[in-house]
Amino acid sequence: MSRIYNIAVIPGDGIGPEITECALKVLNVAARKYNFSLKINKYLAGGCAIDRYGLPLPEETLEGARASDAVLLGAVGGPKWDNVKPELRPERALLELRAGLGLYSNLRPAIMYPELSGASPLKSTKPIDIMIVRELTGGIYFGKRGTYETDEVMADGTPMGTVTYDTESYGVGEIARIVKQAFEIARSRNKHLTLVDKANVLATSREWRRIAGEVNEVYRDVTLDFLYIDNATMQLIARPHTFDTIVTSNMFGDILSDEAGQITGSIGMLPSASLGKPGTPGMYEPVHGSAPDIAGTGKANPLATILSAAMMLELSLGESRAALAIKKAVSDTIADGYRTTDIMIGKDSVKICNTEQMTDAVIAKLK
Repeated sequence: MSRIYNIAVIPGDGIGPEITECALKVLNVAARKYNFSLKINKYLAGGCAIDRYGLPLPEETLEGARASDAVLLGAVGGPKWDNVKPELRPERALLELRAGLGLYSNLRPAIMYPELSGASPLKSTKPIDIMIVRELTGGIYFGKRGTYETDEVMADGTPMGTVTYDTESYGVGEIARIVKQAFEIARSRNKHLTLVDKANVLATSREWRRIAGEVNEVYRDVTLDFLYIDNATMQLIARPHTFDTIVTSNMFGDILSDEAGQITGSIGMLPSASLGKPGTPGMYEPVHGSAPDIAGTGKANPLATILSAAMMLELSLGESRAALAIKKAVSDTIADGYRTTDIMIGKDSVKICNTEQMTDAVIAKLK
């Protein structure tokens, strides 16, 4: 009997609608080949939701996401909405979806495809395969913030004036659950976990180290080491091939995952998964933004969204065979020379293609 999954699709803004359509085409082919069905429900979030409803995340969208087996998201935002109030910015939809679905863990794989190594600014010939595990609902992005006036004067006589603050805070439970997940992921990979922090300055980072050390007692087969965030950003450039799994806080993960994406050649190749407790819907989206300047031109690279869909099949739906087939199809398509304009790298016969042609090439390789 065919398995049926309820998928909430949020196309979003810019190139979001076209790349999600590409991913759905691939998913539907995979569904037929591997004997499952997808029930697709589309919802608005981001700038398009602001235009229609006056807010970035309508309640209907959040409820639809909660009722689904998984959420596939395109991208949100764009300069059109740069001047709206901060609480109404399109990106608020992402924060509210993560909070509303309880998505505390963000997984961002950064893989160097051998055929695209020339696109990396490092020009590295060594394989790069890093999984970054980012805490998603705590830290400075969700801490207390505000402003106040003060009459204080600094040491050089300059008035302090208005003070603005953002607070970094983490509970033991918040840290422990993400660290445990990172150890599990590291155990399934090469058994090497790196905690990135700023423990020489921040009390929260020292707590991350303490808890990671305690959890390591349960996962003795996993090697745990530590790097300060400033050193980690340098080491990712100097020796990216030595990293396996990285776990870190919300803000540091935001920075490192984008850096890792760049060193692999193109942010247009990077998928991501946002997960909560088992049994709740995860959210899957490409790492890149909405790129409104190329929307509708056929230049968008659909592979990050297609790979995000593969992560959805594996992590939320349990369709591991279909997920592996999609990932192999993408790899084979790259190896066969198909390139969108952001990855025009290759020594031999490169086949420049648009968004739909790249999608069709992946489907042709899907077995």
